[in-house]
Amino acid sequence: MRATKSWIAEYADLPAGLSAWQLADALVSVGLEVEQVEAIGGDVSGPVVIGRVVDFVEEPQKNGKTIRWCHVDVGPEHAPKSPPAPLVKGGEVPELRPSRLADARTSGSAEGPGAYWPRGVICGALNFAPGDHVVVALPGATLPGPFPIGSRKTYGHVSDGMICAEDELGLGDDHAGIIVLGEVDDEGNPWTIGAPALEAMGVSDDVLDMPVTPDMGHCLSVRGLAREASQALHVAYRDVIAHATPAPSQGGHPVVLESEACPLFVALTVEGFDPAAESPAWMKQRLSACGMRSISLSVDISNYVMLETGQPNHCYDADTLQGAIVVRQAKPGERITTLDDVVRTLDEADLVITDDRGPIGIAGVMGGEDTELRDTTTRIVIEAANFSPVSIARTSRRHKLGSEASRRFERSVDPGAAYGAARRVADLLVELGGGRLVAETVAGQVPAVPVTTMDASLPQRILGMEVDPDRVVEILTASGVSVTRGGDALTLVPPTWRADLVDPYDYVEEVGIKVGYEHLPSVVPAAPVGHGYTTEQKLRRAIGRALAASGFVEVLTFPWASAADADALGLDADDPRRRTVALTNPLAETAPLLRTTILPGLFGAVARNASRGADDLALFEAGRVFFASETGEAAPLPSVDGRPSDEELEAIERAIPWQPRNLAAVLTGAWMPAGWQGAATPASWTQAIAFAEIAAAVVGVRLERRSAQQAPWHPGRCAELVVGEEVIGYAGELHPSVVKAFDLPTRTAAVEIDLDLLVSLFDGAGVLTPVSAQPVAKEDIALIVDESVPVADLQEAVVAGGGELLESVRLFDIYRGAPVPEGKKSVAFALRLRASDRTLTDADAAGVREASVAVAVERFGAELRA
Repeated sequence: MRATKSWIAEYADLPAGLSAWQLADALVSVGLEVEQVEAIGGDVSGPVVIGRVVDFVEEPQKNGKTIRWCHVDVGPEHAPKSPPAPLVKGGEVPELRPSRLADARTSGSAEGPGAYWPRGVICGALNFAPGDHVVVALPGATLPGPFPIGSRKTYGHVSDGMICAEDELGLGDDHAGIIVLGEVDDEGNPWTIGAPALEAMGVSDDVLDMPVTPDMGHCLSVRGLAREASQALHVAYRDVIAHATPAPSQGGHPVVLESEACPLFVALTVEGFDPAAESPAWMKQRLSACGMRSISLSVDISNYVMLETGQPNHCYDADTLQGAIVVRQAKPGERITTLDDVVRTLDEADLVITDDRGPIGIAGVMGGEDTELRDTTTRIVIEAANFSPVSIARTSRRHKLGSEASRRFERSVDPGAAYGAARRVADLLVELGGGRLVAETVAGQVPAVPVTTMDASLPQRILGMEVDPDRVVEILTASGVSVTRGGDALTLVPPTWRADLVDPYDYVEEVGIKVGYEHLPSVVPAAPVGHGYTTEQKLRRAIGRALAASGFVEVLTFPWASAADADALGLDADDPRRRTVALTNPLAETAPLLRTTILPGLFGAVARNASRGADDLALFEAGRVFFASETGEAAPLPSVDGRPSDEELEAIERAIPWQPRNLAAVLTGAWMPAGWQGAATPASWTQAIAFAEIAAAVVGVRLERRSAQQAPWHPGRCAELVVGEEVIGYAGELHPSVVKAFDLPTRTAAVEIDLDLLVSLFDGAGVLTPVSAQPVAKEDIALIVDESVPVADLQEAVVAGGGELLESVRLFDIYRGAPVPEGKKSVAFALRLRASDRTLTDADAAGVREASVAVAVERFGAELRA
C-alpha cells in the first residue's frame, strides 16, 4: 500500500512539523511495516518555475520532427538580461516586446517600469497554445536522472531552459506531452509567474510504501492508515465514510443475491455524467503517487475511492446492462471476456456478477468487457459490494488473475463501508463530472460481527507485563471496539473493519501491539527439569558434526517434490519411493508432493551452485522423507467450527505418512584442488562411501559394502551399504540419464542412507562412549598371510584378540615382494591401547600384541613378520 502523507493528514490531525519518517515510525509502532519513504519532487533541485507561453513558431526539421521555438514568460526574477532571438513567421519577424510586472499577459513598453524579457525555449511537444501556463526548468536546475539543465544550442537556437513533462519531473510516467496548467490553481487563485512550480502545484509530498499483512486488511486504505496514525499519535481522526448503510431497498437498478458469498450489494445510479470531463490535477497526482495511472475521470474516481476507503467498487455503463444484476455461482462452461481482453472459462466455484445475458464480471476480481465505461457513457451504475474473502482468494488463484480489488477482498473489506464508499464515488461523479445521483439499491445487509467476552486481566497474564484494565478498555475503544464492562468481564464488539478480532487472544494481540512490544519485559524462562538430549539426538548431532569436520557442507532444502522427479530418477514402477503424499495446498504447483528421497533437493542445490561457477561441491542434508500409507487413504479436512470427531481423528491418524529420517550427500568436481602438492583429487564414489563410513563410525558400527543395482545410481558403480543383515543405503556414481535430467556435472556421485535405521543400531559403543583420561600405548604388528585372505577379516581377528584394552586398529601398509614369499602379502596394523582406570605397563601392551597375533595365527595361519 502506497499513500501520501498529505492524504493521511486529511483524516488524521498530524502534529505540525511531523516528518514523513516520524509518521512512519508511528505506524510501525502500531504493527505496520514501512519499507521506504519517497519524496515526490525530491530529486528536483534548482529553479523549476511556473511559466506562461507568450508565443511560438513551429519549425519542421530534416529528421521529420517538428519543434516549437517558444518565448516563455518566467517572471522578472528569472528573466534574461537581453531579449531572445525573434520568432520568424511567414518570412516576417514580428516585434518582440517585453512583459510587464503589472500585467504579465499583455505586452508592455520597454520604456515602462518593471519591464522584462521572456526566455527562448525549444520544445518538442505540441499540446500547448499561446497563453498556457507551463512548468519550466531553468538553467541551473537538476531533474531526476540526474539531468542537469543549462542553456544550449539546439535546432539552430539557444534553448534557455526546458518546458517539462510529467515524467521529467518524477511526478508520473506520462510523456505524451508537457504539463499544461489551467488558468487557476486548485484553490481558484491565478498562477504566479516565476513561482516555484512544485510548491505552487502542491505536488511536493512524501509517499509511504507499506506491505500490509493479511490480518491488517483495513490498512489497505488511507482511511485505515489515518485511523492507525491517529491512535499512535493520540490525535483526532475524521472518517471519510460519512453514510451508514440504510435498510435494504430496490429503488435503483434491481439486484438479486443468490449466493451466501455476497451478503451485501449496493448499486447507485448516476445520470447526466459528462464523459469528456477531465480528472483534476490533484486526483491524478495522488493516483500517480500511489502507483496508478490516470485513465479517465470515472475510472480515476473509482480507483481514488478504493485507495481512500479500502472498498473496491466498479462502474457499469447503465445503458449496456440487460435486466437485473444477479450475484451467483458460475455455471459449468460459462465464459466471460474480462477487462484485460482475455476470454476466461469459469469454474462452478467462481462467484460472478450477471445480467440477463450471463456473466458481466468476476466478483471481487475484475469486471467484464461488455459493460465497461465508454467515451460516450453518461449513465453509470456504481457497484460496491462485500464478498467472501475465501471465495475471492480461490477465484483469483484459479484464474491467475490478481487485482487491486481481489487483493483487498482476500484480506477482508469493511462491509460497513460499502454504502459510504458508493456514495463517495457518486458524490465525486456529481461534483467533478456534472452528474446527478438519481436512484439507490441496497441488497442484503451488513453481516453481524462476533461478540466476545474476555477477562480484563487476560492481556496482563498473557503479555507478562502490567496492563491496567482501564488501559485495556482505553486501547480497545480507540481501536473502534465497543467495550461493555461488567466487573472483571469485558464484552467486546469489534468494528466492521476488524474481521481479525474474533476471540479473546486476538484482543490480547491488539492490546500488545498498541502498548508496544518493545515494552515487554525480557525474562529468560527457567529451563524445565529434564535429562537433556536423548541418545538419538546426540547421535544425529554427532554425525552432523563429524561429516562437517570431514569437509562436507550441510544444506537445508525444501521437502517438496515434483511429480516428474520419480521418472527423472529412473525409479521402477513398484519402487516404494513412488508412494508419494500429495499436498492439499502446495506452495508451488510445480512441487505438489512431499519428498520420498532427499536427493532431488540436493541435485537442485548442486545445479544452482554450478550455474554460478561453484563446481567443487560436497553437500549433505539430514531430514525427513514421507511415504504414503499403503492403503492410500487421504486425511479428511475437518471443519474449523469445532473439535474434530473421534472418527475424523482416527482417519487423520491412519493417513499420517511414514516419516523416517534420511541422510544424503552429493559430490561434484574436485575433492582436493590442484596445487603444489600435485594434481586435483576428483570427488567420486570413494568419498560417497567414506561419507557413509564416517556416519557409521560415529554410531560405532562396521559398514560393509557389496555391488548392487539401485536407481538413480549407475548399475556397475553402485554399492549397497550393509550393517550386519540390515541394508541402510546406497552410494556410488549417478546414472548418466539422471545427471542429464537434473542438469548435474558429469560423473556426479551421491549417497543416501536411512539415518533412523543407522541410529537404531547403536549399542552404547562408538564415539559417544566417554574417552579415558589415561595415556595411550601404541603397538605395530605386521602379519604375513596368503594373498587370498581378506584384509578386513584379518583385521577382525586382530580386534578379537586385543580384548578390552584395544581402543582402535588402523591398517597402514600392505606389502608384496622380497623378503615376503611369493603368493603372500604383509599386512601392517597400528594398535592403540588404553585402560580406563590406570596407565598401561609394557607387559600389558605386549600381552595385547601377542593375543592379537595368536588369533590371526589360529584363523589364517598368519606369521609375524620380523
